[in-house]
Amino acid sequence: MAVAGAAAASVALLHWRDPHVSGAYGFCPFHRLTGLWCPACGGLRAVNDLTDGHVIAALSSNIFVLPLILVVAAAWVRWTVLRWKGAAVRVPELPKPALGVLVAVLLLFTVARNTPWAHWLAPA
Repeated sequence: MAVAGAAAASVALLHWRDPHVSGAYGFCPFHRLTGLWCPACGGLRAVNDLTDGHVIAALSSNIFVLPLILVVAAAWVRWTVLRWKGAAVRVPELPKPALGVLVAVLLLFTVARNTPWAHWLAPA
């Protein structure tokens, strides 16, 4: 439950301290060094937008944040229910093929969001 509490506190902080203000949480070191957007750039703004109910704005900040939150939340709820019922379950793990696909998609996303033809993937 400590993880859930920390996650809730983090989301609350992101709701009240707006990451849309430049430098509110520092700067992405990858972006500072290279000038390129990493796969996580815009993630804090996306979570802030979601806490305000602005789903489209969240997707324009980082298109992967909402699906990631939904998948993690579903896995956590499933794990919690199974544990509540007394089942001996481990924390869900991603199978190696799925992990490979995820890494490939994130690499393609990173390359695409840094090109002129897919500039709409860059954080808004």
